[in-house]
Amino acid sequence: MNEDLELNQRIAERLREAADLLERQGANPFRIGAYRRAADTLTHLDRDVEAILAREGMDGLMALPGIGKGIAANIAEIVHSGRWAQLDRLRGTADPIALFRTVPGVGPELARSIHDHLHADTLEELELAAHDGRLEQVPGIGTRRAAALRASLEHVLGRVRSRRRVANGPDVAATLDVDREYRDKAEAGALASIVPRRFNPDQTRTLPVLHTQRGPWHFTALYSNTARAHDLGRTRDWVVLYFYDDHHQEGQHTVVTETHGPLIGRRVVRGREAECRRHYGLE
Repeated sequence: MNEDLELNQRIAERLREAADLLERQGANPFRIGAYRRAADTLTHLDRDVEAILAREGMDGLMALPGIGKGIAANIAEIVHSGRWAQLDRLRGTADPIALFRTVPGVGPELARSIHDHLHADTLEELELAAHDGRLEQVPGIGTRRAAALRASLEHVLGRVRSRRRVANGPDVAATLDVDREYRDKAEAGALASIVPRRFNPDQTRTLPVLHTQRGPWHFTALYSNTARAHDLGRTRDWVVLYFYDDHHQEGQHTVVTETHGPLIGRRVVRGREAECRRHYGLE
């Protein structure tokens, strides 16, 4: 094999692995087929995807057969970081410490310290902490180092996650309905489960996963397995919903049981509380 094309084959293998995991977890055949078609394109491609990305950007990847905006961004994420967060979730191996180490200037000890002190699990949460002053409170990080990390995060998030979030996601009613379906089926033991690597010393299948659809939106739902959810005893309350449009662009919401205010006791989409009040007829 041409060494310049080895990366194509490695990415194709990851796309096929994602398709296989989605199939075993009962996902929509459309999503499964899309990843397999993209993998076939990369397998037979006579140009290196990294070179295409460097010379032509995302448009160059999207010009390839079977590769739309979302999958092109998945490929770019692998090229730039060596990781693919979506595949890590499907495997049950999502690891924020390893994720933080992809940021220039963050080594293993600092990554663990950031996670332990901030309870952050994503680059976006780390970026927020870097801008609101909390990052500077982590031992070993002062004002100057925090500024350097902010610049690094801006670069990484702009480069790796440039595809990013769907501008107008599913409405609150659809999101809450998926949350209800997930919790009902998880409680009934009717879902496939994955083996989360974190907070699971026995390495048992403890995390139910749901793939479902509402209108044009494909959803993946899982209980939160973050350090914060464990600390607060919310691992069977907080539900993380990843949603994808037909171009495989990804968005994310977290649904929780509200603990105060007019929505107390109700399921609420974090960040969309006003819409939830209207949904429940409270305003």
